[in-house]
Amino acid sequence: MAFDNLGEREKQVLACLISHYVGSADPVGSRAIANKFKLGISPATIRNTMQDLEEMGLVLQPHTSAGRIPTDSGYRLFVDMLLGQVAISDAEKNAIDASIKAGTGGVESVLEQTTRVLADLSNQLGVSLTPKLDDSVLSRIELIKMADGKVLVVMAFSSGLARTILLEVETQIGETEMHVMSQVLNEKLAGLTLGHIRLTISERLAGTKGNPRLLRLFVDEQSEMWRNLELEKMHVGGTDNLINQPEFSDREKLQEVIRLLDDRNDLITLLRETSSTEGGIIITIGAENKALEIQSCSVVSAAYQAGQTTGTIGIIGPTRMPYGKLSTLVKYAARQLSRVLKSK
Repeated sequence: MAFDNLGEREKQVLACLISHYVGSADPVGSRAIANKFKLGISPATIRNTMQDLEEMGLVLQPHTSAGRIPTDSGYRLFVDMLLGQVAISDAEKNAIDASIKAGTGGVESVLEQTTRVLADLSNQLGVSLTPKLDDSVLSRIELIKMADGKVLVVMAFSSGLARTILLEVETQIGETEMHVMSQVLNEKLAGLTLGHIRLTISERLAGTKGNPRLLRLFVDEQSEMWRNLELEKMHVGGTDNLINQPEFSDREKLQEVIRLLDDRNDLITLLRETSSTEGGIIITIGAENKALEIQSCSVVSAAYQAGQTTGTIGIIGPTRMPYGKLSTLVKYAARQLSRVLKSK
């Protein structure tokens, strides 16, 4: 039977089974559905319907004589066809708004606060990804002399983002020379997007007088500075929430997720690939996630706007999650983030 031809009874029983399982974390039997949801059909009819759902790969029976639990395909069908709009409370909206306002140190601080409140409200893992800088307009660059032949490069962008990069120059540079170089870089680069700067910096700095080793840090595409600017930053909150989920009583499964959080590169790639247009929700379920360590989890994410750039914010948790509620939380947070960051 094609999924889009499911009868109303199959849809109803699947939705009830998922609703019950999300709350209990225990396999669901036909009698439990009959008693809780009052569908007007007998436990025997529900049992037969659950067998049909199992044959279609939408539920499975983890143990003989146990009830059923949803499969990834069952969750996907539920999300795509049966998921209704779930409202969030005024208290939850106020908590998100207050957290965004509490971020007083620019975009990074706002993201950190918003990630934390999403974790608290969802009882899952909150994550956020800063926007890629290539579309950000450089507003100012400063070079600061440090000890031991190091230079601190401070770059501020019109989106509110900032980057500080510590570089080794392997030569002595005076304060005056550093100040002059900062002025030259601002004259030639400020007001341009980082992506455009990256493509044209050799031509823009051609003929510029100054310390050749210092200039090379900006002109050389393989320099440490450019490698640092390619990296998005990720904020994570609520790791303890995952530890307390029944699914992660399996320590091996928990360790896989923790390893992913420690490395983060695969998770950053995942969030980047699941990013949607502003306001849209993307849900990836179980094995749909490319990173093996997170295939027991689902990701609910949305894009937010910061100036001319977009970043990603979301929630990660076991596939047994209240998708409707979490989708509304993430969508609201993304919309409020965009509103505040645009005004900044």
